[in-house]
Amino acid sequence: MSASKSKMNVWQLTVLTAVNMMGSGIILLPSKLAEVGTISLFSWIITAGGSLALAYAFARCGMLSRKPGGMGGYAEYAFGKAGNYMANYTYGLSLVIANVAIAITAVGYGTVLFNATLTPVQTCLWTIFLLIITTVANFGGSRITGRIGVVTVWGVILPVVAVSILGWLWFSSSTWAAAWNPHNVAFLPAVGSSISITLWAFLGLESACANSDAVENPERNVPIAVLGGTIGSAVIYIISTNVIAGIVPNDILAKSSAPFGLAFSIMFSPTVGSIVTALMVVACIGSLLGWQFTVAQVFKSSADVGYFVPVFKIATSSGTPIVGMVILLAAQVALSLMTISPQLSSQFEKVVNLAVVTNLVPYVMSMAALITIQKIAGVPPHRALLTNIVAMIATVYSFYALFSAGQEALMLGGLRIFAGWTLFGFVSGRFYRLEVEAHVKDPGKSLQA
Repeated sequence: MSASKSKMNVWQLTVLTAVNMMGSGIILLPSKLAEVGTISLFSWIITAGGSLALAYAFARCGMLSRKPGGMGGYAEYAFGKAGNYMANYTYGLSLVIANVAIAITAVGYGTVLFNATLTPVQTCLWTIFLLIITTVANFGGSRITGRIGVVTVWGVILPVVAVSILGWLWFSSSTWAAAWNPHNVAFLPAVGSSISITLWAFLGLESACANSDAVENPERNVPIAVLGGTIGSAVIYIISTNVIAGIVPNDILAKSSAPFGLAFSIMFSPTVGSIVTALMVVACIGSLLGWQFTVAQVFKSSADVGYFVPVFKIATSSGTPIVGMVILLAAQVALSLMTISPQLSSQFEKVVNLAVVTNLVPYVMSMAALITIQKIAGVPPHRALLTNIVAMIATVYSFYALFSAGQEALMLGGLRIFAGWTLFGFVSGRFYRLEVEAHVKDPGKSLQA
């Protein structure tokens, strides 16, 4: 078989991109958006536009960059080694935070599945229990746990797609309209309050460019697949959340810890609703299994090249970074304790806002670096102009999402970023030594202070 025949076509990559993007991030959103109302439709439209701009810009970064390391490599073009470090640090930190949100989601659906009522402390303890179990399960390596996540993600995708298609049979326009703006909030604050929660569903879109070597004609097909996958995901997100808003009365939906299970209970029967709820619990746990290992590997790979403190690169003979896993688990436990709230949905929102704020840092850095990446790649100015305009649109959206995340998320995110600069002091000497060695070999090179 020839190499070209073994590669994916544009349709296959588009589907893969959409599947990779869709996951447990969507399954609590109908309840969170119900707190705002169906006016959040405008939030979806704005976020879909911003995500498309980000997706296209990341596709261009992936095609033109010659530095390894994803967003860290992109950021290095404009911000040097310190920029590479900060992009990796904030991205890794956002994944650590996101895993707490996934665990909270699993607990929420679990309480409905088992008809349990938990106090805030009990919710927190069950969240911590899931984080511990999924971390320990990876101590032997990710060979099995990684495969589990690939299968269990369909426990989310299939119900979400099903409600998007079949839910219209139970859709009531009057129920949807009654939920438009239940708290009579002014238009701009209402739309802004759900920007970060809608962006949460799109996080990970930057990883869609990782398969450029496995697709035919990547220069043409990768941007098409990334945009197509993002548009497809956006359509499913918007339809599924709004269909549920037209099936379940707003006051009931806003209080639900398992909105998709509730919708299927109304559409078919409580038994079907319980099956969907169980599928989503399994999907969350499967996702968490894979991501707990992935996060530790992100920190290990960065430590291997000198960006993170050496403790993160300690690994067993099978390559499992158990020490790093335990450190990251401790951070997740602390975050779970810090965000205890009277309502599970409130704790979920706090964690999601913090994850979004942290993840937007490497997004903004990558957008800024795209100008330099195109110049170094020799892209003609007239072709570079369109990409630069799209990157600026993505940047404006990113700052709007940062502002909309709220003061608490910005404050905590800022503290974590400053902590990151402090940690960089422990590893930056290595890069200075490398620069000195390069200067000795080539005196024409200037040293950066």
